[in-house]
Amino acid sequence: MKKMQLVIKRFTDIFVSGMVLIVLSPVFLIIAMLIKMTSKGPVFFRQERLGKRGKIFKILKFRTMVVNAEHLGEGLRVSSERDPRITAIGRILRATSLDELPNLVNTFLGDMSLVGPRPPVTYHPYPGYGNYPEWAKKRFEMRPGITGLAQVMVRNSASWDDRIKIDNQYIQNFSIGLDIKVLFLTVKKVLKSENIYGTQADSCHKNETAKK
Repeated sequence: MKKMQLVIKRFTDIFVSGMVLIVLSPVFLIIAMLIKMTSKGPVFFRQERLGKRGKIFKILKFRTMVVNAEHLGEGLRVSSERDPRITAIGRILRATSLDELPNLVNTFLGDMSLVGPRPPVTYHPYPGYGNYPEWAKKRFEMRPGITGLAQVMVRNSASWDDRIKIDNQYIQNFSIGLDIKVLFLTVKKVLKSENIYGTQADSCHKNETAKK
């Protein structure tokens, strides 16, 4: 039963991401133009992340910070929307999570899924997949997601280990029904814009400063 649901999940990822990319192509174009008009640098931000079974891939997002942000201000830490390294359009993209839209390309290609554990950078919270404790490696048994159970429950307000425990719960209890519930809660969460910025340096969800 679970194997069949995983097949349905992948089919849904391909179909939904493909359709949304087509439908929202004008939105992509508008956002790209606004980014280029309001700040110097590339439209997209690319960063190496850990995917299924620890495989490294490059996540794609809209750039929301100035180039070389990691060498300015608080370095890797992004603690509030008032961070001067965040561009004008970047604040809007982060508040609405529109900066994550290019993740749909990763989803269509098979590096990501609509729902799953968020993919961490290669060196944080542990330096490389091999250094994750065995209990934490369970979160890599499925493709990482654009959104996930930890995102809708705590987003960036909890420690990484606490979020990994929630990710493991998702893996353990996966079903199409749970994915639908997470997607519904994600819409609700985005509208409220809660816990976008954590109390600690978060190199996964909103932090772009690890690479510029």
